[in-house]
Amino acid sequence: MSDDDFVRLVSQANPALSNDGRYQPASNRYPPANLNSPYGQHASPQPMDPFFDDEDEVPDSAFGPIPALQSKESGLPLTKNAAPAAGTSKLSLPTDGIPQGWNFDDDEVQLPTLTSAPVPKPPKKRGVVERMRKAKWKWPWQKEKVLTGERIIALNNGDANSDFISNYVSTTKYNVVSFIPKFFFEQFSKYANIFFLFTACIQQIPGVSPTNKWTTIAPLALVLLASAYKEMQEDLKRRQSDSELNARRAKVLEQAGTFSSTKWKDIKVGDVVRLENNDFIPADLILMSSSEPEGLCFIETSNLDGETNLKIKQASPQTSALTAPHLVTALRGSMRSEHPNNSLYTFEGTLDTLTPEGIPKQIPLGPDQLLLRGAQIRNTPWAYGFVVFTGHETKLMRNATAAPIKRTAVERQVNVQIVFLFILLLALSLGSTIGSSIRTWFFSTKQWYLLETTSLSGRAKGFIEDILTFVILYNNLIPISLIVTMEVVKFQQAQLINSDLDMYYGKTDTPALCRTSSLVEELGQIEYVFSDKTGTLTRNEMEFRCCSIAGTAYADEVDENRRGEGEEGKEPWRTFKEMRAILEGGSTNPFLDQPAPSSSGVVAKEREIIREFLTLLAVCHTVIPEVKEGKTIYQASSPDEAALVSGAEILGFQFHTRKPKSVFVNILGVSQEFEILNVLEFNSTRKRMSTVVRGPDGKVKLYCKGADNVILERLSKNQPFTDKTFVHLEDYATEGLRTLCIAYRDIPDSEYRQWVTIYDQAAATINGRGDALDKAAEIIEKDMFLLGATAIEDKLQEGVPDTIHTLQTAGIKVWVLTGDRQETAINIGMSCRLITESMNLVIINEENLHGTKETLEKRLTAIKNQRSTGELEELALVIDGKSLGFALEKELSKMLLELAIMCKAVICCRVSPLQKALVVKLVKKNSKSILLAIGDGANDVSMIQAAHVGVGISGVEGLQAARSSDVAISQFRFLKKLLLVHGSWSYQRLSKLILYSFYKNIVLYMTQFWYSFFNNFSGQIAYESWTLSMYNVVFTLLPPLVIGVFDQFVSARILDRYPQLYMLGQKNAFFSKTAFWLWVANALYHSIILFGFSIILFWGDLKQSNGLDSGHWFWGTMLYLAVLLTVLGKAALVSDLWTKYTAVAIPGSFVFTMLFLPLYCVVAPAIGFSLEYQGLVSHLWTNGVFYFMLILVPIFCLSRDFVWKYYKRTYAPASYHIAQEIQKYNIPDYRPRQEQFQKAIKKVRAVQRMRRNRGFAFSQTENPARQDQSRLIRAYDTSKSDARPSGY
Repeated sequence: MSDDDFVRLVSQANPALSNDGRYQPASNRYPPANLNSPYGQHASPQPMDPFFDDEDEVPDSAFGPIPALQSKESGLPLTKNAAPAAGTSKLSLPTDGIPQGWNFDDDEVQLPTLTSAPVPKPPKKRGVVERMRKAKWKWPWQKEKVLTGERIIALNNGDANSDFISNYVSTTKYNVVSFIPKFFFEQFSKYANIFFLFTACIQQIPGVSPTNKWTTIAPLALVLLASAYKEMQEDLKRRQSDSELNARRAKVLEQAGTFSSTKWKDIKVGDVVRLENNDFIPADLILMSSSEPEGLCFIETSNLDGETNLKIKQASPQTSALTAPHLVTALRGSMRSEHPNNSLYTFEGTLDTLTPEGIPKQIPLGPDQLLLRGAQIRNTPWAYGFVVFTGHETKLMRNATAAPIKRTAVERQVNVQIVFLFILLLALSLGSTIGSSIRTWFFSTKQWYLLETTSLSGRAKGFIEDILTFVILYNNLIPISLIVTMEVVKFQQAQLINSDLDMYYGKTDTPALCRTSSLVEELGQIEYVFSDKTGTLTRNEMEFRCCSIAGTAYADEVDENRRGEGEEGKEPWRTFKEMRAILEGGSTNPFLDQPAPSSSGVVAKEREIIREFLTLLAVCHTVIPEVKEGKTIYQASSPDEAALVSGAEILGFQFHTRKPKSVFVNILGVSQEFEILNVLEFNSTRKRMSTVVRGPDGKVKLYCKGADNVILERLSKNQPFTDKTFVHLEDYATEGLRTLCIAYRDIPDSEYRQWVTIYDQAAATINGRGDALDKAAEIIEKDMFLLGATAIEDKLQEGVPDTIHTLQTAGIKVWVLTGDRQETAINIGMSCRLITESMNLVIINEENLHGTKETLEKRLTAIKNQRSTGELEELALVIDGKSLGFALEKELSKMLLELAIMCKAVICCRVSPLQKALVVKLVKKNSKSILLAIGDGANDVSMIQAAHVGVGISGVEGLQAARSSDVAISQFRFLKKLLLVHGSWSYQRLSKLILYSFYKNIVLYMTQFWYSFFNNFSGQIAYESWTLSMYNVVFTLLPPLVIGVFDQFVSARILDRYPQLYMLGQKNAFFSKTAFWLWVANALYHSIILFGFSIILFWGDLKQSNGLDSGHWFWGTMLYLAVLLTVLGKAALVSDLWTKYTAVAIPGSFVFTMLFLPLYCVVAPAIGFSLEYQGLVSHLWTNGVFYFMLILVPIFCLSRDFVWKYYKRTYAPASYHIAQEIQKYNIPDYRPRQEQFQKAIKKVRAVQRMRRNRGFAFSQTENPARQDQSRLIRAYDTSKSDARPSGY
């Protein structure tokens, strides 16, 4: 059948299509009010639509009685026309995630409202030339065109989909075309480079430059080449990472019904991809079918939203039967969907297909069918996905922002200082030119021997030429070597970070990697750290650690202090081995041969309660077992549930088979069946989950697990173990464990029969099903018996609590931005010491804009009133994604920021990747603080790129974050050394390097200015021009380099011991405006002393022993060497750490100059390169006055600096001066007792707080009305796992 025949058949068969072939929305009744239809307006309604299949409960065609409604999610009139798919999400979120009034990026996406579109006619195949001709060039500053209408994708017709973009993804900063303009824009945003380019240009004007015309342009070219090489190297690493990603393989279905291994970048829209277990999803796909019952599929989205619990996706019932390639390739028709957008949680689309009989059929598609790029298929042997968005149109990439050009605060400050120096240079040039003009205009008659122009135009021309001459003469007030020295030093500092063994992680063989060396000094000035939770602070692992059964605490390993009689008469803890011994009938005390008769009844009762407790753990859950290579693996939508079931398995209660109506548990070697009668699901309102089961003995029981406060309310009176259990809960909670209370009750058959009718009615409710089910559950969940409690550890990354505590001590505020649930996030906040016992929680959890505004205002007023009275209580802000969405609106954002800044810690839960970036940008835009963002998943990329410094964790969740980051580390704990040690060192070293570089140039070139007063402002230079150029490039090159790379104001040990020293960087103590002007003043003082001494010595010219005058170059070279020795002496004074490299750089530079300069003075005139130094060596290096000046004048200059340094350190020491003394004399730290006292106080406070707020272990995806978990477990029969389709 040709394509035209196919379209004709569709238009004839579908009464919803009018003569013009356009799709008509369904009318309010059936049949459609179409005059051309056989069922016109006056026709009587038929009892049955001829297109409906008798077996279908819901009509599949689009002619139902519902008008074309606007979708809540994205404004599309698609799926609401058709029958809702099983489990269609009712989630309603903002469409693009960007608050109104914000305009951070040019690529904001607005979701269009689609209108009806015609059924697509597949286009003819176009050639490459035609495709290139149709492609339009897009300028970087052009805003993306907002697409309207529908996105139409043809099924099994690759040529019709050729207009869509490829699946190639690039995260590089440059490409071949953009490199030169982008690079030059970045380089010439540094004012120094603009100035040197200007100087190099005017040096080319004949008769203007007093120096050689190449002395500026050659060093500038070298600086730019070095920077270009560094940028290319860093971008090539990004390109290499992208190439690895684009070259990954996926199985794509061919028309012949076979699968070909295709690179990710070659996957096209409209392809059908076969995904297998643990595969990463290569593009945004629509789930067609899977190996699991009813087209179910599990995915892990930790790369997208940071949540590790598995999400359930389900294929549409109309496509879930397509479990073989030939069934998929037989599909004909098209898919209509929304255009690409950045909303992770919404999707609207409709699949227009034909049944085998040729009847058109519409299949609605929603978020439940959408598999997002970056997520991972889990616990599903295979699934088929239809590609809907590719490459940069995928939702993941739409959430990513372009790699920004980041410039540091120090660089911006250097720019400002260069402007100041440029103004100074212009002032000096103008002053010198005015001096020259006075000579020309007023003293020309006295200086008759000089040929001076007398015409007005000639004098005006001379004035301009003089200004340019003096600009060139003084141009090195701004050091040309500074920029390249900074680049080299930063590169070396990055290498020191890369080679630090303390930040090397042996398990994964991963060293730290500084990808953007230009940002190293910002690591020493961070005020805010924005961190992801899952995978960054936690390990994505849950472990069943402890439990309390019948008032006795059990743990895998018990500390010595808990084995004996505890304080306050607490019972000792027991191990899991002892529990097994009780279960198997052994004695709990190894020293007793037989239990005493009085205690045997107690042991039997205890054994019974332990059996009930472990049976509950093995039965009351929604876990699905899967046997792989003889080992049982548990599929769970909540990692906590999997941990509890695994814990029961360790203790001898192994859950091994699930059938639609029952579960099988191997209890101490004997398999028993439990019939699952009802599942009362967990949600955040109920905070509990219950299962009604019929045991092997035929009795009906209710098993329930949930948060302690919820279970406590539903217990019967006279509970024997409540007090002891709650004491244990407090112990668990203070250790940061996630706790659940475990309870049960026996239900008489008569009561169950009455209740189940109420439950069934609630389950059949259409509107308000969730509330009805909750009310039904309340009836049965009462009068329970408390068995005990469980404690699960959400394993933190090693060293996280200590790192966060240290960062907070260092004055850094830590904000956690996570996609996880609120309870989970608060619990982790407590266990990792982000939220301390003394903090009060400010929780904002509102449903609308008005509520959010009211709450923010109320909280702000209360805190301000409290603080006005002098109370400074520590606060922690907790805000959820929905409230954050409202709070980020323009009118509320400042209020949110004001509240957040008052808090010591901030936790944002349930946030999208874009919201993470918006929070970072909010703080960045409204404060001058330096921000760092750290994360490990693709969902953290936009946040990492938005912050001043982005740190990626090369962890379990792939390397997406590490690729986009400025620094990649493998563990969160390495952040402590990265900031406190490397950051502090880099900032202090670079500050000293920049200030010293300015100083050394001002000293030399101000002597040139003072000389102008003695040379009649003629523009004569004091020093030979190549010697002058070598001052920066050779003679004083090494000291700033060595200071920048090796100097340490205090050791790593001291920085680690006293994190408060980090605040010096936050306050910009080493590179303030005051520091800059003090160094400038010092340089002016030194230049005046040096020049003044030389002039006094040479007053009337110095006579040599042979009676001749010493001459200009004799004086100039002597002054030059005195200046050189002074600036090297200053470098020695400011160096805090002397290494062999310092010895080579500072004394070594002077020794080298004293050897090189005589050689140059002999060779240069001999070869005709420079004639100024002819015959100088024999006179200068044999003169006693020369050595006298070299020793005396620098010592006199630096004596003031030495005295000032002594005074500062002795009488007005800064914090780091004291730390240096502690380091020098190795003074011990007398703080252990104080820390022990603080720990004791924390313990007391922890208990008080945990009584009010205990974390509980649940992190399932929840939607009460949909009953996800109940449907899920009813669909599985693991005893028939071999009967699953293979997908081939």
